[in-house]
Amino acid sequence: MSFSFYLPTRIFFGEGVLNKHGALLKDMGRRALVITGRHSAVTSGAMADLTHLARQLDISLATYNRVPANPTLAIVAEAVALARSEGVEFVVGIGGGSPLDTAKAVALLVPNAAPATELYQASLPQPPLPLVAIPTTAGTGSEVTQHAVFTLPEQQLKKGFSDDRCFPQVALVDPRYTASLPLEVTIDTALDALTHAIEGYLSKLSTSLSDTLALEAIRLFAARREELVNSNLSPEGRADLLYASTLGGMVIAQTRTTLLHTLGYPLTFSYGLPHGRANGLLLAAYLEFIQPAAPAKVASILAALGMTAIKDVQGLIRRLLPAPEKYPTAELQRMAGLVVGAGSLAWTARSASREDLVEILRQSLG
Repeated sequence: MSFSFYLPTRIFFGEGVLNKHGALLKDMGRRALVITGRHSAVTSGAMADLTHLARQLDISLATYNRVPANPTLAIVAEAVALARSEGVEFVVGIGGGSPLDTAKAVALLVPNAAPATELYQASLPQPPLPLVAIPTTAGTGSEVTQHAVFTLPEQQLKKGFSDDRCFPQVALVDPRYTASLPLEVTIDTALDALTHAIEGYLSKLSTSLSDTLALEAIRLFAARREELVNSNLSPEGRADLLYASTLGGMVIAQTRTTLLHTLGYPLTFSYGLPHGRANGLLLAAYLEFIQPAAPAKVASILAALGMTAIKDVQGLIRRLLPAPEKYPTAELQRMAGLVVGAGSLAWTARSASREDLVEILRQSLG
């Protein structure tokens, strides 16, 4: 057996972790930029906890709270400009994947001269500002990854960015901050976490250790699936889903995601489907496609879910999500064309042609 596993993020998980362990922020500086969306930091209670802690530690906070779902590099540029004007010494991201991903890009760009619009091409030699991640959804796992995803309108797609320097130094993961999420968002984000674990498990980059984490994340989701279906998610259930999300992030930090995520991006960009929902709608057809190349692993996924066949996965998705819109063949072909040549296809367990991608979309949406 031979593998590598890199995770430089220090993780604190549990209720009240910001109050219990937040004193370590004083070692990062005296001025911080908080990057978040318009509501999540406040409604979750995370912003109140951070503000109280900052007063105790004599840390001043500037706030950029305009990160939307599916942020563009223009949003990153605004936050970078604020960070530079405020002379901040570290960055705190609070929220789901969009604020946390934006915080990563800001922390990396502030010390470097490159504009945000050149994030994917520019040389970025200077080390990033220290970054603290506080998730308020149980889906993205961004608090423990080096990845970020941004919407590129000119290319009509979402595109991932990865840099090992973008791992947060600290992740403060408190299940209480997910309690205010609507059930719909909870389901969408839980499916994102589930697909992280499944795709990581089926990735050509997977290892024995990442597989162990992936299967545990899948089991955690399975243990709470009926609570999601029946709209009676308990506090313990929310904690389990957040733990599964963090585990899923740890997995894709090693394995990346595969064609499922990439194939879901056009649904988000063109039709506004939440990212996790798009993944969920495509999940059963994706497993059907992968099964001939990895039958034992697909069987292990089904076992971890407490299922016997892929049709059971589709049945669960139909119970969790509204029926998807149907799309004409020409549109399915257009969406598939946006994915052809994507890097994620290289580490997907089975090679996919454009026709294969169209068929996955057709089975799910056609």
